[in-house]
Amino acid sequence: MVPVNEPLLDGNEKKYLVECIETGWISSEGPFVKRFEEGMAARMGRSQGIAVANGSVALDAAVAALQLGPGDAVVMPAFTIISCAAAIVRAGATPILVDSDPITFNMDVRQLREKVLKATRGNGPKPKAIMVAHIYGLPTEMDPVLEVAREFNLRVIEDAAEMHGQTYKGKPCGSFGDLSTFSFYPNKHVTTGEGGMILTDDAGLADRCRSLRNLFFDKERRYIHQEMGWNLRMSNIQAALGVAQLERLDAFVAKKRHIGHTYTNLLKGIPGIQLPLERTAYADNIYWVYPVVLGRDVSFDAVEAVKRLGAKKIGTRHFFWPMHLQPVFQKMGLFAGESHPVSEMLCQRGFYLPSGLALTDAQMQETAEAVKEVIR
Repeated sequence: MVPVNEPLLDGNEKKYLVECIETGWISSEGPFVKRFEEGMAARMGRSQGIAVANGSVALDAAVAALQLGPGDAVVMPAFTIISCAAAIVRAGATPILVDSDPITFNMDVRQLREKVLKATRGNGPKPKAIMVAHIYGLPTEMDPVLEVAREFNLRVIEDAAEMHGQTYKGKPCGSFGDLSTFSFYPNKHVTTGEGGMILTDDAGLADRCRSLRNLFFDKERRYIHQEMGWNLRMSNIQAALGVAQLERLDAFVAKKRHIGHTYTNLLKGIPGIQLPLERTAYADNIYWVYPVVLGRDVSFDAVEAVKRLGAKKIGTRHFFWPMHLQPVFQKMGLFAGESHPVSEMLCQRGFYLPSGLALTDAQMQETAEAVKEVIR
């Protein structure tokens, strides 16, 4: 039985951190790094894990490992964190955007094949990969993605940053991409403060990712470099936290699902607000966050809702801002004239409620009452 109203602070974090300090192994050379890599890989059903400094650089390394660059295109969701598109743009490749499903918020896979086919036949950069980003709690429908990837011989980068412990048709998220990436930012189910991971079953890609994270030192002579890499290493201290957190992932998932179900029970039936889908044919919601979307009949937008809830001492956060509306990409001349209506609606009318692991039922009740007052 998971103590759903407890803050879940009874793990081995302190013990493992003390071990790092007492043994002197605090750098990336320490044994907890390998232990964390092997633990994550095993949990997600992969053979190789490469720990890195954060989830964003995990995406950078994945793009670089696949040698994507000028003349290449990567098909990706319009609605996601900017790290996904930034990794593609920094490599000199071109993102091709796909709008969202209005219910799951993930890439609308029904549009995927048409987008790939149009780019393949066009005069611009040719698709070389699909980047999937699972959003907020439900995974992207992977079967159509993998089918299109096989048909057009595309690589798959799977951003599973928000999906620790989630599955698609019973198979772990993070097990589908040629390269899959995770984040261990403080709001993730498993956190190391900052940190990331790349998972793969391809030994060659894993070796390349390890070189990229460590300045691409030559294996025979350390200070000779055949390619440009980065210092993306994770410290032993961070990995120690990760090992302890991973040991408790099932408890964290159970607590998140308790939070999601509690909010839904408290908020269901309120007109003018879309609650997250509890389950699909392929997954039960893991509620990384608890997202809500204001209906068109509500006279104000998410910015105003966040402001009003803030006045009631309820901290909330807006949804992602779509890639085609990002000022930095518009200044680069990217996505000119593009419209992705579902993504645009989500960013304007969506926000998410407090859902940290320390949240109590009483706090959720208080939040729900505040939401009801604001919607009324």
